[in-house]
Amino acid sequence: MNALQIPDLTGRTAVVTGANSGIGLPTARALGRAGAHVVLAVRDLDKGKAAATTVPGSHEVRRLDLAHLASVREFAASWDGDLDLLINNAGVMMAPEGRTKDGFETHFGTNHLGHFALTNLLLPHITDRVVTVSAAAHRWVKGIDFDNLYLAGEYNPRRAYGQSKLANLLFTLELQRRLSDVGSRVRSLAAHPGLAVSNLGPRSGLGAQLGRMLFKIVAQDTEAGAQPTLLAATQDVPGASYAGPDGHSGMRGAPALVGRTAAASDPAAAKRLWAQSAELTGTDFSGVPL
Repeated sequence: MNALQIPDLTGRTAVVTGANSGIGLPTARALGRAGAHVVLAVRDLDKGKAAATTVPGSHEVRRLDLAHLASVREFAASWDGDLDLLINNAGVMMAPEGRTKDGFETHFGTNHLGHFALTNLLLPHITDRVVTVSAAAHRWVKGIDFDNLYLAGEYNPRRAYGQSKLANLLFTLELQRRLSDVGSRVRSLAAHPGLAVSNLGPRSGLGAQLGRMLFKIVAQDTEAGAQPTLLAATQDVPGASYAGPDGHSGMRGAPALVGRTAAASDPAAAKRLWAQSAELTGTDFSGVPL
């Protein structure tokens, strides 16, 4: 697969959440090679600093825990100046039932609500685009369970992860609608890596062992997995676009614009999710630069 031709990004600033590992690190490296100043937004500063030694060019490491809204607010409050590109990449996958520090279901709270709050709080600074990393797993669910967002009493890791990835796509859709309505030039886009080697998911048990074996056989490496994110982040594509691998079932292949399910294209669900997310996080759409 040929790598994308990334334009010169000299003078531009990018934040990549979860940039110390998985597809976040090659994303940060590619942006750095292209001349961007890259901010690695990570939960563990030591791991972030170690990863940053492999990122070319200008970069820095800042602490961000998406599972704790106080950390999200602290990160956003410390931001000064323009931010050209926000890449909402960090996430958890197939975790056992649990809660974030704010009491949200782990997947929904980290993958969606953390990034929802971060984006809204940083939006007054963003000048170009927001890219949110979803997954083909959004196809695992038929819709958001608005009456039981945390799946209390009927928790399933696969369903919880799939719902959070569907939420990512609905968030992207509604954010773009709001940006367009106010005439902003900022774009909201989404991407998914296909089946890519990652440190997400359970790390013990027979299922985890079998999963790792399967990944080694069929998964793309993290550099290939980062290509759809980089397409959405650097190429001239319409707002609300969704990038992913163009191969069979979207698991592997060259980066391209791809389709999404009807559930991920539902404007009514997107508006409803936004309203509930705003209420839960205490953040909302405001102060958007035109």
